[in-house]
Order: sequence, then structure tokens, then C-alpha cells
Amino acid sequence: MTLTMSLREAIVHRVKDKKQEELRDVIEDSIGNAEMTLPGLGVLFEMIWQHSAPEDQQKMVNILHGQLQSSPS
Repeated sequence: MTLTMSLREAIVHRVKDKKQEELRDVIEDSIGNAEMTLPGLGVLFEMIWQHSAPEDQQKMVNILHGQLQSSPS
């Protein structure tokens, strides 16, 4: 029997049993690194977003909007 995982499932499986400090390391190592790490960060952000209260989601949007406005074109 062949087990096929989606990219999302594979990313979750890779970090599922990590301690908080290890998760932080994964995130920090991925930021500003090769573009191949971006899907992983996207999956992790999706999990954060889906389990955040609306006011926390708005804070994230505010931060992102502010960063985009101050970012050079």
C-alpha cells in the first residue's frame, strides 16, 4: 500500500512533534531563506490564522498592512 501525503500534510507531519523552541527555530530558519521554505511558512500561518480570534486576525492584518506600506516598491 502506498501512502501519499499532500504538501500540507507533509509539512504538518515534519513539525508536529517539535517542542516550542524547535518550532521557533524552524520559523526563524525559514524566514529570509530559500523560496522553497515559503510553502511551509504558509501552512504554519494558515494554522495560526484558523485558530486565532478575530481581534488577533485583525492585529495580524494591521501589522502586515503597515509593513507593506513601509516596504520599498
